[in-house]
Amino acid sequence: MLEKTVSIINDIVWSPALVVLLVGAGLYFSIRTRFLQVRRFGLMVRSLFAPAHIDESGSRKGISSFQAFCMSLSGRVGTGNIVGVATAIAMGGPGAVFWMWIIAFLGASTAFVESTLGQMYKFHHASGYRGGPSCYIEKGLGSRWLGVLFAVLTVIGYGFLLVTVQSNGMTSAMHNTFGVSPLHSGLALAFLVGLVIIGGIKSISRVAAVVTPFMALGYIIFTVVVVVIHIDAVPGVLKAIMEGAFGIKPLTGGILGSTIMMGVKRGLFSNEAGQGGGAIVSASASVSHPAKQGLAQAFSVYVDTLLICTGTALMILCSGTYNIFDSRTGEMLAAYAPELGNNYVGYTQAAVDSALRGFGGAFVSVALLFFVFTTLMAYYFYGESSIIYMFNGKKGEKAAVWLFRLGLIGMIVFGSLKEAGVIWQLGDIGVGITAWINVVALLILCPKALSSLKEFESKKLW
Repeated sequence: MLEKTVSIINDIVWSPALVVLLVGAGLYFSIRTRFLQVRRFGLMVRSLFAPAHIDESGSRKGISSFQAFCMSLSGRVGTGNIVGVATAIAMGGPGAVFWMWIIAFLGASTAFVESTLGQMYKFHHASGYRGGPSCYIEKGLGSRWLGVLFAVLTVIGYGFLLVTVQSNGMTSAMHNTFGVSPLHSGLALAFLVGLVIIGGIKSISRVAAVVTPFMALGYIIFTVVVVVIHIDAVPGVLKAIMEGAFGIKPLTGGILGSTIMMGVKRGLFSNEAGQGGGAIVSASASVSHPAKQGLAQAFSVYVDTLLICTGTALMILCSGTYNIFDSRTGEMLAAYAPELGNNYVGYTQAAVDSALRGFGGAFVSVALLFFVFTTLMAYYFYGESSIIYMFNGKKGEKAAVWLFRLGLIGMIVFGSLKEAGVIWQLGDIGVGITAWINVVALLILCPKALSSLKEFESKKLW
């Protein structure tokens, strides 16, 4: 009964209309910003290291731009980069990778708009700056009820539904490799996350700033090693991706709709552009101009999808884990992996194993542990900020935050025990419900972000 209900809701939330909305919005923002993600690429990188802004009182009330970047990147880099990419390829074919690239390229402009707005409409709280879509929906659109609705959906989507996806991916990998009971690894993960989130934003940002850059860089280096070992397969893989993306081959033509849908779904699930999470983190940063944080967050989308997700995809496809290639022509003859079935993390583990025998399972499991750990910290922060927005220092705020902490920890354990198919559908619902409201709000408030960008560029405030 649960599976059927979840499937129906998922089909409603993720109708083709949402795909059109996401891609269309990204294209619109790209055109309006004059393809900021290309022409201001250097400035995007430099914005990461902008010094924290000191206010007139001589104090810094928020986290630094780099800490905000690491926190948002920790939210973006998670199960979606390892398990999600494998799921996209398994269900949509190699062509899904191309559509992940497209949603990342367009999503960078979406991330700029939402993060700039997050800075523009933030508010001060005892714990530091807070804000996000709820704030710009209330103050920019003049709709308090819709802002509260978005906050509630964020708590449910990030704090409960998406949490299950992350814990399920990690515990599945641990079970595959080390034979650890999903319940035991789920309890251990819940305990570790609980230790950090009790410390609040300062604790979360410090851990993210240390762990996230090293784990991302280490994973990218390792994927390069695996791809280099299978370098002869790269031309055929790239060809299969392009042909699959447009249904050129008879083998893939019948699943073109599924290919696009899976590419967009998994691309959005991974880079979060348009969901609002990046805007929540951006509001907490202390920077001298809103556009600076928008530029930094646009770059985080590139790191997540164009580097880490692409690395995972190339490992899977080049190693032959998923595809059978003609060694003479590089042509993809068939797509299969019957022995893996729905064990999507197994695709990535097998890919690493093909290059370094006996090491794949352990490497992917450890990588997932770090990825999931930091992602859950980010998800907690999104939910906590939403609760703070709803209460804003009023009676009941502390109790609500503690209830949320307990609920999130409980969902980590719940996610470790459920089947992967149901868990991924729950995650898709969590992504979709926030994206619907946020993207519409971004389209309406886009002129505000464009004005901020124009001022930033005309006065050369970098």
